[in-house]
Amino acid sequence: MSIERIIELETKLAYQEDTILQLNDVVCRQQNQIDALLKRYELLASSTKILSDKFLEETEETVRPPHY
Repeated sequence: MSIERIIELETKLAYQEDTILQLNDVVCRQQNQIDALLKRYELLASSTKILSDKFLEETEETVRPPHY
């Protein structure tokens, strides 16, 4: 193998390693965003369930059939 070919391969390898590191950073940031969104979703779903249950309880207490 010629020196030029070795230098070319090492250069390509260096660029590939840099690209892999950049992509890894992007994936890590995206995973952190997904985790944060999941936490917010769970909180929102929980709050919605609590409010829905509370609304149903209040509705059942205030709405009675006419024969009562």
